[in-house]
Amino acid sequence: MGAVECKRVWIYEEEDDNKEASASTISLKMMQRSVAPRGFIKRSATQKRRRWGGLRRQWELLGLFEIDQHHEFYSLTCMMKEGLAASIRNTIDHATTNELLDDDYTAEYTQIHRGFTLETFAGPVFANLRGSLGVTEQEYQQSLCSDKCYLQFISNSKSKADFFLTNDKRFFLKTQNDREIRFLLDNLKNYTDHLRKYPHSLLVKLLGVHRIKISCRLKKYFIVMQSVFYPDDRISARYDIKGCEVSRWTDPSPDGCQIIVVLKDLNFGGQYITLDQQRSWLLRQMEIDTDFLRSLNVLDYSLLLAHQPLQQDERHQALSFASLIMRTKRSVNPSATQGYSIPSVPGAVPEENPAFTSETEDGHPKKPAQAGDGHSRRHTAGSESEELQDFEAQNRRLLLNLKNALHVIDGPDQRYFIGIIDIFTVYSLKKRLEYWWKRLRHPGRSFSTVSPQMYCTRLCQWVLDHTK
Repeated sequence: MGAVECKRVWIYEEEDDNKEASASTISLKMMQRSVAPRGFIKRSATQKRRRWGGLRRQWELLGLFEIDQHHEFYSLTCMMKEGLAASIRNTIDHATTNELLDDDYTAEYTQIHRGFTLETFAGPVFANLRGSLGVTEQEYQQSLCSDKCYLQFISNSKSKADFFLTNDKRFFLKTQNDREIRFLLDNLKNYTDHLRKYPHSLLVKLLGVHRIKISCRLKKYFIVMQSVFYPDDRISARYDIKGCEVSRWTDPSPDGCQIIVVLKDLNFGGQYITLDQQRSWLLRQMEIDTDFLRSLNVLDYSLLLAHQPLQQDERHQALSFASLIMRTKRSVNPSATQGYSIPSVPGAVPEENPAFTSETEDGHPKKPAQAGDGHSRRHTAGSESEELQDFEAQNRRLLLNLKNALHVIDGPDQRYFIGIIDIFTVYSLKKRLEYWWKRLRHPGRSFSTVSPQMYCTRLCQWVLDHTK
């Protein structure tokens, strides 16, 4: 019964957000129902019972369930995995260390398979981005193309997009419409430039854009991105924050219920993100990232937030000398721990820099070797000063030694997962009209559809008010 109640909440929220349907549309639906044949009604009732039965089985799997051979998306996801395996293999076979060219941002590569084709957009750009994040092509392929089934995430997203996760839950695949993909590809260079300028950005890390065509009956765009909530095995609560109040409450799962429920702004009331010294970093990075989205005329993005208690060994590990050295290396060069020798971001420290890689036998860091003359010492001091300035200008922080380090921040007692997602909604004429409609409908209340400037300011204010 608890699972059914959760689903009712999701349906109610979607209906609440779509009450703006015209009276004529509603009347037409009622007329269609009134003239439906009796046998059709019986079949519909049978289909509903089967659908509810299927949903009950799905909910038993923590809100995620395997897309096995009995699932409607099984054939599609098998094709996606086969196509992605070939696409990644092509990237491995044609790997290059050359600088990206303008043509790379508009590159399209099509591979024909039995029964379908897969198109890869801007492949060299995303391969370069994956490398800069420390994701090797081999582990990317292993995660996306393993024999294990994808997982489907049940979402109450108004976009009606389909959400898939790799079986290890490290990467998300999400279907997108044509308009969203065009916007992404048109602004891809701006996006990669922002990540290069601010390597520790909270923006979701997009790792690939593809389109699958199955004969002439189906065409789907989808993106691949890092999951903000990885690893999620100990996460105790998840939130989707927009900084407003209308339709921003979700009923929590009943006690003892294992369903994953992503809560919203009003559910977070009375709580705080306790970061202590890292609070100032988060506030500044929120301003940097949301100002970038404002410059693209984007709104309606979400701040994903989750937390889990820190274990005792995690607190001690963060303070060890060896851990501090590794975290420092990762902070200046995220790919350092993955075998990349080429600095991936501005101001990165090369692997052979003794200030970061050398240790004594007892685990303490060695001092850098002394230069042979005063000129070399002055040059070294100048380089270190420039690197420190880059570190501050790019708003870097000391990263944890985790695969998802860019989205994980430790406070005194809690580990937080933080990221900004859904960055494709433009403040179009339709959204402007929606703003005026909601302003009449919800007088005196805050809602999501506002100007990009107001949206940016409001979300940053929410973080300011709910951190300490």
